[in-house]
Amino acid sequence: MARINLRPWREERNVALQKQFIINIVISALIGVLLVFGVTYYFNLQIERQQARNEYLQAESARLDREIREISELNRRRAQLLERLEAIEQLQGTRPVIVRNFDELVRVIPDGLYYNSVVRSGQRVTIDGYSEQNRDVSNLMRNLDSSIWFGEPTLSRVSASGAQRQFNLSVPMRSPLAEEAE
Repeated sequence: MARINLRPWREERNVALQKQFIINIVISALIGVLLVFGVTYYFNLQIERQQARNEYLQAESARLDREIREISELNRRRAQLLERLEAIEQLQGTRPVIVRNFDELVRVIPDGLYYNSVVRSGQRVTIDGYSEQNRDVSNLMRNLDSSIWFGEPTLSRVSASGAQRQFNLSVPMRSPLAEEAE
């Protein structure tokens, strides 16, 4: 048999296989590095997007917080304005009542009785006056009690000085319903 030396062929094949192995390792390493850089880039891109979303949400949250503060300030101002409006309406509503009360004081006064002073404090009217007879004071008290604009009067003092009787009484004011007032 002929002697064939397969050694150089095997060595060439081993060198070629080694080159192919090294090339495959280098390509695998490059693909691995590219894959790592690609995944890192993708995750960094996702993190940046999420940070941009978070910043947007924080900015919107801050804007909404400012708007909420503005709304609460507007609600506070509205409540103050409503209180003022209510106070004005109450004052305007009681203005005719005072006029009607004083008009009623003139209507209930009997002949022979004179008012010396009429003082209003809160919802009470205090009357100082003179009368010729005690029955005039009693008539005044009955007239005040039967009036829809006044409550039950309280006589605090009656004193006689000569022919005249000096008296002092207080009476609560009432605001009748619209049907009663007419």
